[in-house]
Amino acid sequence: MKRAEYRAARSGERAARHQAPETDDRQRDARDPVLQLIGVSQHYGHGASSVSALAGVDLSVHPGELVAVMGPSGSGKSTLLAMAGGLATPTAGEVVVEGTYLSSLDPNGIARLRRRSLGYVFQDFNLIPTLTAIENVSLPLELDGLPRRAIRRAAQDALTGVGLAERLEVYPDDLSGGQQQRVAIARAIVGARRLILADEPTGALDSETGEVVMQVIRQRVDAGAAGILVTHEPRHASWADRILFLRDGRVIDESARENADALLSGAR
Repeated sequence: MKRAEYRAARSGERAARHQAPETDDRQRDARDPVLQLIGVSQHYGHGASSVSALAGVDLSVHPGELVAVMGPSGSGKSTLLAMAGGLATPTAGEVVVEGTYLSSLDPNGIARLRRRSLGYVFQDFNLIPTLTAIENVSLPLELDGLPRRAIRRAAQDALTGVGLAERLEVYPDDLSGGQQQRVAIARAIVGARRLILADEPTGALDSETGEVVMQVIRQRVDAGAAGILVTHEPRHASWADRILFLRDGRVIDESARENADALLSGAR
């Protein structure tokens, strides 16, 4: 299913959701940002040799929202994603995930938060070749100490959700590139992760498989997660609700859904 067809199929559901009145505090809390970057900067080096990878970036991402981040090489896209995922510490500013300031956590606390709340989809998959598909997906939950039966059930559900119900016991080397990427996405969403971070997840895939991967990410976001997609492909960015443009570590432009297609049309 192409992006336009998928959006048409979901537009009625989104409209109903957005029109639903807020009736209690729990509903209002559900609309709070999953991720906030508050004046986040990242500098490398000192003095004249200092390089600014990010410069005072502010960003909020809400449940059900997918934000695409675009920009030339060296613009700060991967640095932004690393900050959002707690993989690096900003020089200045704050990163807040589900109301928790990452600066308030020690390394063990950040590791726990990443296992429970964050799903990271890498361009090069980062699967462990000696583990089967279901073992790769189960690993974050095993590290979190969940019961074995619950782990297998959650991993199986995640793989079924990305269309790999028949490939549970297959090793990565025996899967196609698209199947490996879907295993990586299943690993990122298993356990109902609330924040999905995807770094060029379609970069090594053919166009048809890339569309399938984008649909899987979009479905997970529509189910209530928040997502950030780093991409250089306008056709993949058009799956997003907002598009953020970076240059030299700064946000230079931002487009909401209603303007995104027109903004990207010349880049296709």
